[in-house]
Amino acid sequence: MIRALQSRSTIRLLQRTLIFLLLILFIVSCKEAPETERKQLILIPESVELQMGEDAFKKIKKESRLSTNQTLINQVKKVGNRIAGASNRTDYTWEFIVIEDDSTANAFCLPGGKIGIYTGILPYTKDETGLAAVIGHEVGHAIARHGAERMSTALVAKVGQIALNLIVDVDDPMVLEALNQAYGLGTEIGVILPFSRKQELEADRIGVGLMEKAEYNPIGALEFWKRMKQGRKEKQPMVYLSTHPVDEKRIEEIKILLQNRGNKKPSSS
Repeated sequence: MIRALQSRSTIRLLQRTLIFLLLILFIVSCKEAPETERKQLILIPESVELQMGEDAFKKIKKESRLSTNQTLINQVKKVGNRIAGASNRTDYTWEFIVIEDDSTANAFCLPGGKIGIYTGILPYTKDETGLAAVIGHEVGHAIARHGAERMSTALVAKVGQIALNLIVDVDDPMVLEALNQAYGLGTEIGVILPFSRKQELEADRIGVGLMEKAEYNPIGALEFWKRMKQGRKEKQPMVYLSTHPVDEKRIEEIKILLQNRGNKKPSSS
C-alpha cells in the first residue's frame, strides 16, 4: 500500500514537472511569424537550423542532376534575388539551383535561403511572375522558420507521449503499446498534419506579400495555382490525411487575400 502511494506521488510529481517545463519552453520560445504575426513555438536554435539546412543542401546538390541551362539558371537567380531582397533576411546566404527532373512539379527552400527548383514545375510557372509565386512561397517557409517549428511540434508531441507513459498506471505492456499507438495517431492527424496545412497557407500569404514588395503582380500566384490544379493527374489525398491543403482551398484563400489587398489587375511579368 505504501509503495503504491509512493508510486502515485512520484507520477504526480513527474507530471507537474513536465507541465512546468513545457510552460517554460513555451514562454521562452514563443515567436511571431512574419506577415501573419501568428504565435509560434520554436525550440530549435536558429544556428542549429541553419547548419541543418546547409548540410542538407550540400547533400541534395551532390546527389541531384543540376541543370546546365544557363538561361534558365539566370532567370531563377534573377527572380530569386528579387524575392530574397524583399524578405529583408540579409543574414541568410541565399543560393538558387535548378534540378533536372521533369517528373517532379515541386520546389523547396531549406533554412538559410537554400532554394531548389525542379524543372517539372516550369510548365506551370510559365513566366517570371509564376516563378516568383513559387519562390515567394518557398521563401515564406524559410523566413517563417516552418521547418524548426515542425521539429518543435514533433518534440513536444514526443514529450507528451513520454508523459502518457508516466501518468497512466498500466502494467500490461500490450495495453500500454495500444495507448502509445493511439496517441501517436491522434497527434499526427489532430495536430501535426493540420499544423502543416496551416503553414502551407501561411507561406502562400507571405509569398504574396513578397511578390508585391519585389514588384511582381501577386495575381500571378492565383494563376499559378489554377494551372497546378488543372495539371494534376493524380487524385489528391483526403484533406485530413494530407500535409498540404487541397488546391481549391489554396485558390480560395489567395482570392480572399488579393481582394483584401485590392489587387485586381491582370498579371504580368
